[in-house]
Amino acid sequence: MNKSIKIYIGVLVFLMALILIVDKGEPKPIDWRPTFSVHDKIPYGLYVFDHEIKGLLKNQKIERISAITPYEYLDSKYNADSLVEDYRIKGTFLNIAAEGDIDEQSVKELFYFVSRGNNAFLSMRVFPKILLDSLKLETQTDLKRYNNTSIWVANPKISGKKYLFKQSVEDYFSKIDTLQTTVLGYQSKEKNKKHVNFIKVKYNGGYFYLHTQPATFTNYHLLKDNHYQYAEDVLSYIPKGDVFWYTKGQNNESVSNSPLRYIFSQPALKWAYLLSLFGLLIFIFFNAKRKQRIVPIIKPLSNLTVDFTKTIGNLYYQEGDHTTIIDKKIIYFLEKMRNEYLIDTAKLDDDFIKKLHLKTGKNIADIQDLVFLINEHRKSYHGSLEEDLIRINNAIEKIIH
Repeated sequence: MNKSIKIYIGVLVFLMALILIVDKGEPKPIDWRPTFSVHDKIPYGLYVFDHEIKGLLKNQKIERISAITPYEYLDSKYNADSLVEDYRIKGTFLNIAAEGDIDEQSVKELFYFVSRGNNAFLSMRVFPKILLDSLKLETQTDLKRYNNTSIWVANPKISGKKYLFKQSVEDYFSKIDTLQTTVLGYQSKEKNKKHVNFIKVKYNGGYFYLHTQPATFTNYHLLKDNHYQYAEDVLSYIPKGDVFWYTKGQNNESVSNSPLRYIFSQPALKWAYLLSLFGLLIFIFFNAKRKQRIVPIIKPLSNLTVDFTKTIGNLYYQEGDHTTIIDKKIIYFLEKMRNEYLIDTAKLDDDFIKKLHLKTGKNIADIQDLVFLINEHRKSYHGSLEEDLIRINNAIEKIIH
């Protein structure tokens, strides 16, 4: 390890140590997410409520529903015997959440549960649409944010006290069915102007208790000043009896929205899916190499012109006709000079030699020798010898290669 690398590592370690020292002295940021989880100790968790619910609902049996939906729970408690046709349990269904994540089938079952003389207490900012439509209710969110909001219950016999919430409280009921609804609580941000935030709606033999401020039951407000008293005032409206507290989604479990949710909920389908996926991966792994048919070796087409030339050349050579071979070579050479260098080959004189030297860059002596041999061959009236063929061929090769 060279010296420069050691210096870089030392600087990096120093910087990391410095960051850790500086970060250690910084306070941990507060998590203000409204999780409404019974395990969260953050401001908007329900950890304190979970531990104090028996004190808030005195002498009432609390049963937590966390593993199944309200429909699955209530349906399992229903006696379908024609002589009974009623639930084997009596009491109040309780749910505290930011939004009404109760599925439509569960809401319908909840209506039937309430109609049989039971109750439902729901404290949430956004209620299921099917619930609001069926009870002829509408909610609204005040877009203006106020730092101080007064909040209280309507019945002075329960409490005549108004509680000051410094956090913004925006949600309230903007429309209610006055024939079936009793107002139980209000909130006010301005003098002489109040909104309904807590109601009781009659539905056949039972009642829905709907509250728009679930933050009331969170850690922050139960430990803030006297806000816990307001939570007691609101919960005092729940009729005496068993309470079935729906906490699914509030135990840090996440509800999957995947289309494979049902497959994974069934052991047989789950294992079939996983085995199929595993088999597909094995197939891909062993067939990853690209397959194709063997490519046959195709020999290139032979150059028939070259073969023909060789045949003719061999014929002349075997016949001993050296003069004709020399003539053919001279014709080929001069044709090449005309086509490639655009030189006039009518006269092979000094002017031709100079032009060929400038355009080819070949040795002028070699060019002069070749021109001399060509002119001598043309002047000769006797047959050429094999030595003449070899000399002229060598001279041509020096120029064109």
